[in-house]
Amino acid sequence: FKIKSKSNIMAALLASLRSRAAPRWSVLRSMFIQTKDTPNPNSMVFIPGVPVLKDVTSTAQFPSISAAGNSPLARSLFRVNGVKSVMFGSDFVTIVKDEDSDWPVLKPSIFATIMDFFASNQPVLIDAPPSAEPPTQDSEVVAMIKELLDERIRPSVQEDGGDIIYKDFKDGIVYLKLVGSCTSCPSSTVTLKHGVENMLMHYVEEVKGVEQVMDELDKISQEQLDKTDASLGGHVHGPNCNH
Repeated sequence: FKIKSKSNIMAALLASLRSRAAPRWSVLRSMFIQTKDTPNPNSMVFIPGVPVLKDVTSTAQFPSISAAGNSPLARSLFRVNGVKSVMFGSDFVTIVKDEDSDWPVLKPSIFATIMDFFASNQPVLIDAPPSAEPPTQDSEVVAMIKELLDERIRPSVQEDGGDIIYKDFKDGIVYLKLVGSCTSCPSSTVTLKHGVENMLMHYVEEVKGVEQVMDELDKISQEQLDKTDASLGGHVHGPNCNH
């Protein structure tokens, strides 16, 4: 009887362990992460098949690990050696790698990081405290510019894993920041000037031009790209960013 009792205990223990492990493994096995190339050879879109951000029109950009304080997922991705910047969209994650890293080496670690994170049920973003400053009222011209960006331009840019963020409008010039796969993309400047600028100038007569806003990391990336382009005789440019 004692042997039978121990056997029953072991069977019950094994059944308990299996039942506890089942939810995690079912989540991992049901997640099929797709990837999508972008016009930027150093950028790739990862589509986990589950919502990433709650707001379908918003994106979240993390140019460095120091900027990822409110995102456990971004911090985890930055721990993968070779990840340079991270961006989230409604249903995708855009990774920009450094020049010296190769996608075949990076992708397995990125897959594992994304799967483990969503299996943990952690929030992608930790809510930041509300701003004490009251929201500013946009002028009619700025409202028209933002509406064009949100309705006509940003959705197509986000399909390629990037985004365009409105920053300012001054003296007829619209100042925009490129993020995600658009960062350091060889054709992004051409797209910005000939695509976005032409559309804004066509629909909003007050717009006289568009300029790109670059932070220090953007400038460093652009300098590296220019050096690579010069060393290769100007042939580094890939396909145009068809935004």
